[in-house]
Amino acid sequence: MRILLLPLSLFLFLPLYAAPINAPGVESYKVTQDDWPWWRGPQRDGHAYDQEAPTEWSETKNIAWKSAILGRGHGSPIVVGNRIFLATADETAKTQSVIAYNRSNGKSLWSTQVHQEGWQGRIHKRNTQASSTLASDGEHLFSVFMHDAAIWLSALSFDGELLWQVKASDFVSHWGYSTSPVLYDNLIIVASDHKGGGNLTAFDRVSGEQRWNVKRPAIPNYASPVIYSIDGRDQLVLPGCEMMASYDPATGEELWSTEATTQETVGSAVVHKNLVFASGGYPKNETAAVVADGSGEILWTSPIRVYAPSMLTHDGYLYTVADTGLAHCWNAETGDLEWREKIKGDFSSSLVRVGNLLYASSEQGTTYVFKASPEKFELVAENQLGSEIWSTPAICGDRIYLRVAHGDTETESREEFLYAIGAE
Repeated sequence: MRILLLPLSLFLFLPLYAAPINAPGVESYKVTQDDWPWWRGPQRDGHAYDQEAPTEWSETKNIAWKSAILGRGHGSPIVVGNRIFLATADETAKTQSVIAYNRSNGKSLWSTQVHQEGWQGRIHKRNTQASSTLASDGEHLFSVFMHDAAIWLSALSFDGELLWQVKASDFVSHWGYSTSPVLYDNLIIVASDHKGGGNLTAFDRVSGEQRWNVKRPAIPNYASPVIYSIDGRDQLVLPGCEMMASYDPATGEELWSTEATTQETVGSAVVHKNLVFASGGYPKNETAAVVADGSGEILWTSPIRVYAPSMLTHDGYLYTVADTGLAHCWNAETGDLEWREKIKGDFSSSLVRVGNLLYASSEQGTTYVFKASPEKFELVAENQLGSEIWSTPAICGDRIYLRVAHGDTETESREEFLYAIGAE
């Protein structure tokens, strides 16, 4: 038997094996556990796969690279292969674009303008014209923007070529748009809840052809849909519009809906076993735990409001950091409050978990790292970068990718940067 010996240098060009992502409806996608390919990460719930992510950093410590971002946005970075992608908006030129960076060194690769002008409708002062997070199947990029009184879905190649663009829904802006798309099998699904009459619509991810459409109530709402395997089947869950609703992601058929949460929600739903959790903040404050079996049972509710940030479940407990900086830990099945702790700052970013640690970034630029433990709140680290953080960090491959602003909007000195936090 002959043994073929290859030069060591050849292995530098061979791809390293990475396990596929364990999430429903993504079996054929070219994304792995080393990626962060859509809103709230590979499993759609804020859980990063186990890795050696840094817990301490500053402007001069544990920064692999830092790159400027042209424009402004609250959309989170996504990471696929050796590239990072972001949505951004130039408020001077009134353009909306998708931009790409080299994951290894932060070099800007390309910028593709998707829309220009068409910024009709009011927008909340805490929102932007690029607040949605992109999604990728490992071959294409998908963006959604509010433009010209409509929500538009666009598909791009990894080289920045605009492949197709379709109107997902007409849109009457109440406070703007911030919903991110969700991928399932051969579909890309977009929610467009608004006071003119909402839609939940699926498109073929290759051709852009519409596959199904579901009408939603005429109520403004901002939550992004997420897809989980619950109670033995895949369910697309969307809170808000005075209900918690579940749909078959393949067909759009409504599986169940329950009168829970509020009219307007922002954070995405999370799950534990057959329970779904969401929170809203207008016109009332409510956090609700709903049994996702079609029975309509609401297991428990709380008057605590977690409006913009998405929550996170881990080992039978529900963790939240509310907009006002109040961190909570609930028993997921009973609703008992295990602890509550005040963290300095205001929060729009959603929680991310790595191992037994939770990461929460404040609007003032501080990222707090604390333990995911029901025993007590235990702060591990407090890390300041820049003056603002609105988007949720992407954590993969032992690095944290974070969109950070420096400066002051009122003096027009504000600039955004993408940071890679971790070893060089």
